[in-house]
Amino acid sequence: MFEFERVRDRELLRRFRAGDRDAFAEVYRLHNGAVFRFARAMTGDQAKAAELTQDAFVWLMHHPGEFDPDRGELGGFLVGVARKLTKRLYSEQQRWVSLDEAMLKPTPPSVRGGAEADTELLRQAIAALPVRYREVVVLCDLDGRSYEDAAGIAECAVGTVRSRLHRARALLAKKLTSKMTGKGCAV
Repeated sequence: MFEFERVRDRELLRRFRAGDRDAFAEVYRLHNGAVFRFARAMTGDQAKAAELTQDAFVWLMHHPGEFDPDRGELGGFLVGVARKLTKRLYSEQQRWVSLDEAMLKPTPPSVRGGAEADTELLRQAIAALPVRYREVVVLCDLDGRSYEDAAGIAECAVGTVRSRLHRARALLAKKLTSKMTGKGCAV
């Protein structure tokens, strides 16, 4: 099935480059979910994730020749584009964050019961991780990508992915344990 998807994506991009708008719409339909999930997990914000997803596909519209099917799958490539756009967004936000915004503390999860509260607590803990750790958690643990795929997207070595993932899981465990026992812990 994997080879079928590569051939399908290659053909869709060929048709898009030739001017077939329906082919681009099909690429979007097939891959926007993965790009959105990555952006949502990285930003913790649905609106920003939607904007980053749109930006990734707009970028593809203007650079359809940048994808090399011999280097990997189109879905992973598009997640990599979203990753770069996310990094750019963070660097711009850091330059322009106001003093008032910098002093705001994240709001605790609303009073809810059971799994919903746990999911929100986990989402907040992941969002609090430094970007280099958060992206490997999102790629490997949430998206289920292999270490090799994650390394390609994150543009680092497989060993780096493994060590960042190990560190991220330790930080998450510490953060979640302190939240459950009522002690504060900075990530």
